[in-house]
Amino acid sequence: MFTTRPELSGDFGMVASTHWLASATGMGVLERGGNAFDAAVAAGFVLQVAEPHLNGPGGEVPILLWSEAEQKVSVVCGQGVAPAAATIERFAELGLDVVPGTGLLAATVPGAFGGWILMLERWGTWSLADVLAPAIHYAEHGVPVLERISATIGSVEELFRQDWPTSAATWLPDGNVPKPGSKLANPVLAATYRRVVAEAEAASSTREGQLAAARKAWYEGFVAEAIAEFSATTAWRDSSGEVHGGLLTGDDLAGWSASVEEPLTYDYRGYTVAKTGPWGQGPAFLQQLALLDGFDLDGMDFLGADYLHTVTEAAKLAFADREAWYGDTDVPMADLLSPAYNAERRRLIGDRASLELRPGAPGGRAPRLPVFPDPGTASDAPGLSGARKPQGVGEPTVGKGVGEPTVSRDGMVKGDTCHVDVVDRFGNMVSATPSGGWLQSSPTIPSLGFCLGTRAQMFWLQEGVATALRPSARPRTTLSPSFALRDGKPWLAFGTPGGDQQDQWSLNFFLAVVHGRLNLQEAIDAPMFHSEHFPSSFFPRGSRPGVMHVEDRVDAGVIAELRRRGHEVEVQDSWSLGRLSAVARDGAFLKAAANPRGAQGYAAGR
Repeated sequence: MFTTRPELSGDFGMVASTHWLASATGMGVLERGGNAFDAAVAAGFVLQVAEPHLNGPGGEVPILLWSEAEQKVSVVCGQGVAPAAATIERFAELGLDVVPGTGLLAATVPGAFGGWILMLERWGTWSLADVLAPAIHYAEHGVPVLERISATIGSVEELFRQDWPTSAATWLPDGNVPKPGSKLANPVLAATYRRVVAEAEAASSTREGQLAAARKAWYEGFVAEAIAEFSATTAWRDSSGEVHGGLLTGDDLAGWSASVEEPLTYDYRGYTVAKTGPWGQGPAFLQQLALLDGFDLDGMDFLGADYLHTVTEAAKLAFADREAWYGDTDVPMADLLSPAYNAERRRLIGDRASLELRPGAPGGRAPRLPVFPDPGTASDAPGLSGARKPQGVGEPTVGKGVGEPTVSRDGMVKGDTCHVDVVDRFGNMVSATPSGGWLQSSPTIPSLGFCLGTRAQMFWLQEGVATALRPSARPRTTLSPSFALRDGKPWLAFGTPGGDQQDQWSLNFFLAVVHGRLNLQEAIDAPMFHSEHFPSSFFPRGSRPGVMHVEDRVDAGVIAELRRRGHEVEVQDSWSLGRLSAVARDGAFLKAAANPRGAQGYAAGR
């Protein structure tokens, strides 16, 4: 199969990510004696600067890792929680029945810093100053402006000028949208990270003490104080069309910390796939595997009509269960992954495309779906009671004057997030998907150089559903790093940006390696597809029943057959779907590959 670049192979270390500066940074750490955890943290902080339209310091990060010393997979949860004041009643008082997609009301505790520092503290070896040095350098001296950064800032230029002047000061240098290829700096963010390092080094002479002091500076010190003051004393226009302040307080930040959890796993034909718990959408990957385990994918033509139909119909069922059951609550995952349940669900997959959202009843429990917004109702003030206007799909979306990132065919700006994978010569592996705190999420906090995230838009303002807004609960995030073992041995760390598509594109990649027998780069380069059948996790929560996106490199006869079976196939450009990267331990070699789409993802290694 044609590949855009070779699969990398070596025995020293590999880094793959969504931006070449992050991959080069991570590889530089490995070359200087750091391990995979040090490299991933340094790369993660660089991504905040290199891809500010896709993640930032005010966002979050879930991480899956393999520790060679511990011989196990662990989850680091860097997903912050809703403020204590964030209740359904509070939003109702504001006349809102949907959490706005932008602005201060949608902020959760910024978890990225805590997540990265926890991994560095427990498994890394480098100091805080060393892992932050590359990000500080790029924030101070500037990064090359990607076309998508320029397009994103251009899409919200009017909003910044008219309503968010602190963002205009940060992202419109000399008063203009930065041009592609120009240099964009963020000296205020550089100063913030320098101060964190200075306070940490003044507090302790040890690595551990400095990391603890840095965490305190962020969640109890000057960073937390600036966030709390900004949230309490300012108000800004958000995607509801109205002006609102924030709910996040200093107590919310001080009361949260990143955590280490056990992963959820599923054994599939000699492979064990590990994902986060159902506070994220990751288990939908496992549910798809459980459904597909009953089909002979090896007997189907890879990327043929039977194959694409079967995989897509399994995705519809798994994501219907996501809508009914997943959240930061008691989720019946044992039943959802059980053989009996999936045998019953598998029988729902027929020869025709389903146009219904069909959650199951694990253990006899009756599913409860949120009441979805009517996508046919339009309003100039989406998010106000009774008013819903579709604003595009994906993670995150930007409509004119809305402010959440890539320009689609309908003129909307839509985007992804970021991802980084690392494997070192010791055998340690990391898969991390940082996101949130996009430059267009909410107004820049002028003393810090970054904005808060908007992950609370994933809560529903409806009692009794799994994703109902609750104080101090985690939103059901779409962020979904992946890890797999082969024959019980650590094998593959992988993932992709893409919001709701993450656990479709990642699954397609995994199946391409397992059933298509492609190498990592071939699997990433293969034509990609996904369903838009189920509700979006993002404001304003629209769905497109039966709609299926395929790249135009899929055979025309296959597309015709899918349409005959009832799929609403929308053909996309040749290299437009999927943003995968991956690293692997494969026998005597370490391997890596990265996505060519968008011309910015790269792998490095030797």
